Amino acid sequence: MMLWFAAHQGANPWTGPSPDYPSFASIWDGRWYQIVALTGYPSELPITDDGHVGENAWAFMPVYPGIVRIVMGLTQLPWEIAALVVSVPCGFGAALVFYRLMREVLDRRTALFSVVLFSVAPVSPILQVAYAESLYLLLLGIALLLVVKQRYLTAIPIICVMALTRPSGLAFALFLLLHLVHRIAARSRHPFSLSAFVRLCIAGIVSAIMGFAWLLIAWGVTGSLTAYTDTELAWRSSYVGYGPLVPFEPWIDGANWWSERWFGVGIGAIALVPLLALVVIGLLSRSARRLGITLRLWIVSYLVYLLAVFFPQSSTFRLFAPLFPIAGAFAVPRSRVYRTAAVVVSLVLQWAWLWACWQVSGYDWTPP
Repeated sequence: MMLWFAAHQGANPWTGPSPDYPSFASIWDGRWYQIVALTGYPSELPITDDGHVGENAWAFMPVYPGIVRIVMGLTQLPWEIAALVVSVPCGFGAALVFYRLMREVLDRRTALFSVVLFSVAPVSPILQVAYAESLYLLLLGIALLLVVKQRYLTAIPIICVMALTRPSGLAFALFLLLHLVHRIAARSRHPFSLSAFVRLCIAGIVSAIMGFAWLLIAWGVTGSLTAYTDTELAWRSSYVGYGPLVPFEPWIDGANWWSERWFGVGIGAIALVPLLALVVIGLLSRSARRLGITLRLWIVSYLVYLLAVFFPQSSTFRLFAPLFPIAGAFAVPRSRVYRTAAVVVSLVLQWAWLWACWQVSGYDWTPP
C-alpha cells in the first residue's frame, strides 16, 4: 500500500514526485525527528508574527531520534534508511511482546489472532515509517507486561525511557494509581504485601516525575516554563487559535470545531456523550473482560489522558495506537467468518488512513 501511494505521490514539501519508499516513509513528523537527530533542540523558541510560540522541535521527544542518530553514526546510513532500520524491527518486537502480553490473559490461538489484528490495524503502517510509535509501543508492551507480572521495580527503567519516547508518563502514572487502588480493594482475594505496595508506589512516583521531565528539560534549556506546552499548543492554533492548556477543554473545543465544520452548528460536549458511552459499554463487555482488570485500567487511563490534553484531529487516529491491548477483546470471537471479515475491514481502513492522512495533496490539513 505504501509503495502504491508513493508511486502516485506528487511533489510535496518533503519529496519530489513518486519518491522511493524510505523518502516517502520519512515525511510529516519524520522530518521533525530528523531535525532533532541532526541539530537538536532550539535554545530560543520561534515566535510568530502575532507573538506566539510557533511550531518547533520541542514537541518531539529525544529517544527515537537519538537512537536513529546512533545508527547513522555506526553505519553511515542516511536518515531515511536509518530511521527504518530502527522502526521496522521495533514494530516486529512490539508484535512479539504483545503476544506475550496476550498470553497472560488469553489462550494461545486467541493471542495469536490478537497479534494479527495488531499487525493489520488501520494505523499499523505507522510502525514502518520514521515515527517513534513502533519504539514506543515496544516499550509500552514491555511495561504493561511487567506490571501484569507485578514486577514493578523492573518496569521503572522502561517507564523512564518510554516517557521520553512519546508523552506517556502521566498516563502511566494514572494507570499505576488505579492499579494500586484495585490491588488494595482486592487484597482479600489476592494478597498484596507491604513490599509490593512500596514497589508499586515507587514505580508510580517515578512515572509521575517522568511525566513532567520533558517539560522541565525544555524549561531548563529555553528559560520558559511553558516552552513544551506552548509548542504543543502551536499545532492546534490553526483550528481554534491560541489559548492556555485547560484540562479536558480540547475535546469540547474540538467537538465544536468539527460539528461546525460538518454540520454548521457547534454541539460541544454533547457529541462526546455517545462516544464515551460506547467506550464504557465496550470495556464492560464479555470480550473485554477477558483482558482482565489491569489492561482495561490502562485503556481507561490513556483515554482519560487523551481527553485531558489532546485536541482531536486527524493525528488522533495514530494517538489511539497505545490502546492496542483492546485488540485482544476483538480477537475473542472464534468464528472464521468474523475473523476473516475483521482482517479485511482492517486492511480497507489501512488504505483509507493512508489515503486520508499519509499521502500529501496540495495544502494538506490532515497530518497523520
